[in-house]
Amino acid sequence: MPRRFMKSITFFLIFSFLLLDFTVQKAKAGMIDTGAIVGMASQEDARGRVLAFLDRQDVQQTMEQQGVTAEEARQRVAALSDAEVMQIARAMDQLPAGGDGIGVIVGAAVLIFVILLITDIAGLTHVFSFVHHRR
Repeated sequence: MPRRFMKSITFFLIFSFLLLDFTVQKAKAGMIDTGAIVGMASQEDARGRVLAFLDRQDVQQTMEQQGVTAEEARQRVAALSDAEVMQIARAMDQLPAGGDGIGVIVGAAVLIFVILLITDIAGLTHVFSFVHHRR
């Protein structure tokens, strides 16, 4: 009985080994350019920045005033190519942070006021009537 049992197990094992695939697959390795890796990372970052910009409440309100829903805008960004998304991200980086430039005008007016005030206190100009000059 043990001999017959061993014979059947032997045939089963031989059959099992014949079904196995012992072919060796060659691994293909190559050098990856650092610029390519950085480019892929910056493309993913650019797409994330554009989508984060679309998630802002003020941007969504402006889009809804123009008749575009936030979901439709996300779908449009997803359909853009990587080059187009990079171009939008570069344009976003070049936009002023304050928006419409009122801060620049107010800042310039305050700077001019302070300069005129200092020169008036120093006695170099007589612009403001509330500055008392010593004679």
